Amino acid sequence: MTGRFVLKIGDHLENAETKKYYTERNFSEVAHRYDFITRALSFGRDSAWKRALIALLPSYESPVCVDLACGTGDIAFLLADRYPRGRITGVDITEPMLDIARGRNGHPNVSFANRDMGSLDIASGSVDIVTGGYALRNAPDLGTAIDEISRVLKTSGVAAFLDFSKPDGKIPQKIEYWVLKTWTGLWGTLLHRNHEVYSYIAESLERFPDRARLRKIFESKGFSVIDSRLFFAGVTELLIVQKLRHVSEHSAAAEPA
Repeated sequence: MTGRFVLKIGDHLENAETKKYYTERNFSEVAHRYDFITRALSFGRDSAWKRALIALLPSYESPVCVDLACGTGDIAFLLADRYPRGRITGVDITEPMLDIARGRNGHPNVSFANRDMGSLDIASGSVDIVTGGYALRNAPDLGTAIDEISRVLKTSGVAAFLDFSKPDGKIPQKIEYWVLKTWTGLWGTLLHRNHEVYSYIAESLERFPDRARLRKIFESKGFSVIDSRLFFAGVTELLIVQKLRHVSEHSAAAEPA
């Protein structure tokens, strides 16, 4: 993108449509620096966390995999290495990210598509594994995204997510918010002359469910948590869930949202 990124976080995160617009524009702005910034913000640990995600997935022979918010393709390529006979689709709403991923793709079993994680255009019950690196927190509407994950997954299918994690309790949440706000804002100022470009992470996490609440949401929608790992003293989490059953809209409405 050209010029300085000037969209204000606070004007765009309160409803699904404006959040989707902001997320697409923000990640278009950072696409050419995305791989660098994920390493910088994680002190070089991001790739190790993603390898841990892949290592904890089931040992399927030829699974159908969908990587949500695939960005520049790193998790999709790790899936292709783990499942050389599988079929992997990386989806993202940001074309500059997808351009980079497609340019790097040397795997015949990997493809990329511009799709919203809340509307995947994939057949119901056709997917074995869903992954997402920093995906759910960026969903325009979290409930819609999880419903769509449930729809496309087979029964007993697995979904694994790596993301920044919100602790339980107001004091830990405030500490984490200001640490992230300061650290990410510094990089936004250095790289884009706008602290909000990366402090979006702290703002989106503030609006995201805490760890206990996120588990309840998954459980209410027919999933079971089968594994979780905390990194960086809980600043990030690897959460793995399994679809046990289909939950109707009527049943889900009575559960935590």
